[in-house]
Amino acid sequence: MTGALFDKPLALIDYLYDLVQLILCACTDALAAMRQGARPVLSVYLRQVYFTGLEAFKIILVTALLIGTVVITQIVSIAGSGSETLTGKVIVWIVVRELAPLLTAIIVVARSGTAIAAELAQMKVAGEIDYLESLGIPAPVYLIMPRILGVASAVLVLAIYFEIAAVLGGFLVASLGWHVPWEQYSQGVFSVLTITELAVSLVKSALFGLFIGAICCRQGLKVGRSVTQIPQAATKAVMQSLFLLFIIDGVVSLFFLL
Repeated sequence: MTGALFDKPLALIDYLYDLVQLILCACTDALAAMRQGARPVLSVYLRQVYFTGLEAFKIILVTALLIGTVVITQIVSIAGSGSETLTGKVIVWIVVRELAPLLTAIIVVARSGTAIAAELAQMKVAGEIDYLESLGIPAPVYLIMPRILGVASAVLVLAIYFEIAAVLGGFLVASLGWHVPWEQYSQGVFSVLTITELAVSLVKSALFGLFIGAICCRQGLKVGRSVTQIPQAATKAVMQSLFLLFIIDGVVSLFFLL
C-alpha cells in the first residue's frame, strides 16, 4: 500500500502537496474560529488534546525512563568511568535531538492515529458528515482542524515531557549505579543544550504532529460507504504516517546541519 503510493516521485509530491494544503487550511480555519469564538470547535480540540496527550502521558513517561536508562548504561559501558560530562552530552544528542520527537510521534500514531482515522471513517460511512454539512456545519472546521491542531499540540508537549524524563531518569541511573555527580552530568547536558538543539526538537515535534493529524484525517475521510473500508483506512493512516515521519526527521536534521 505504502509502496504503491510512494514508488512514483510525482505521486509523492502530489500527496505531500495535499497534506500541506490540508494543514494550511486547518491553520486558517483555526484563526477564523478564534475570531468568531466557536466554542464547539474548542471543545473538540480540547478532547483531542486530552485523548492524544494526557491519556498517553504514562506510556511516554515509562518509555522515556527506559530510553534514558538504556542510553546511560551503554555510554558508561563503552566510555568507562570518568565520562560523566560526555554522558550528559551524548544523552542530549541522542534523546533531545532525535529519539524524543520520533518515539513520541510513533506512540501517538499507534495510539491515536488509528482512532482518528477509524472515527472519521465510521462517521463517513454512517452518513454523519453529510448530516453535519446539511445543518450548515462545515466538516473541515468542526472535524479536521481541531484534530490536526490537537494532535500537533499533544505531540509537542509530550516530546518535552519525554526529554525531561529521559534526561532526569538517565541521571538517576547514573547516580545510583555509577555515582555520577549532578554537577558533572549537568555540565555536560547544558554545554550542548543550545537553542539549536531545542529548535530541532520543537520543529520536528510540531511537524510530526501536524502531518500525523493531516494523514489520519485524510485517510478517514477518503472511505466510501463500505464498512470494510474502515480498518483499511486506519491501516493506511498508520503506515503512511510512519513512513512520512522518517522522511521529515531526515529532512529537518539535514536542514539544521547545513
